[in-house]
Amino acid sequence: MKIGYMRVSKTDGSQSLDLQSDALRADGVDKNRIYRDMASGRKDHRPGLESCLKALQPGNTLVIWKLDRLGRDLKHLVTLVDELNSKNIGLKVLTGAGAQIDTSTANGKLVFGIFAALAEFERELIAERTRAGLAAARARGRKGGRPRKMDKATLMMAVKALEDKSITVQEVAKRLNMTTTTLYMYLNGDGSMKEPGYKLLS
Repeated sequence: MKIGYMRVSKTDGSQSLDLQSDALRADGVDKNRIYRDMASGRKDHRPGLESCLKALQPGNTLVIWKLDRLGRDLKHLVTLVDELNSKNIGLKVLTGAGAQIDTSTANGKLVFGIFAALAEFERELIAERTRAGLAAARARGRKGGRPRKMDKATLMMAVKALEDKSITVQEVAKRLNMTTTTLYMYLNGDGSMKEPGYKLLS
C-alpha cells in the first residue's frame, strides 16, 4: 500500500499543495492516505509527518513529490530513510534530484543502501566524538557519563559531608557526581533533611 506525504513551507496560502497532491494521486496514492504539513522544513514539530510515519507499516511505500519535502536537513533525511529501510518500508520520490529512489527497482534499493551507510557513518562519528570528549574530560580530572541519581548511601554521604561547614553544596554535588538541583531535592543547604530525603531513607 502506498502512503503519501507532502509539505509546503508557508501557511499564508502563497504556496499550494495541489501540485504535490496531483502527483501523488497520479502515482496511485489514495487521497485519504496523504498526510500534509504547512510548515518550514527546518521545524522539528511536523504533526503531519509524525502521523504519516506512525501509519506506515512493513511492506508499505512512502511516496513523496521531492526529497526535500521529507527531511529537515541532510542528517535528518538520512536518519529517516534509514529507519524506513530498517522497518521494511519502501520509499518512492516522484521528481527532482531524488527521483531515482524507488525501492521497487534495483537502483532504488541501491540508493537505500547508500543512505543506510551514511547513517552508520554518522553514528560512528557521534560515537567517536563522544569517546574523544570523555577522554578529554578525564584528562582534566572530570568524570563523564550521566550524573548519579540519589540513593540511600549517597544521601548519607551527602549529609555527612555537609557537617563540615567549610564545604559547599556545589562541592558535595561535584564529589558525588550529581547536580546541585538533585541534592537540593533531598537536603537543605545546611545538610538537614527534607521530606523526600526522609522518604528515601524510610
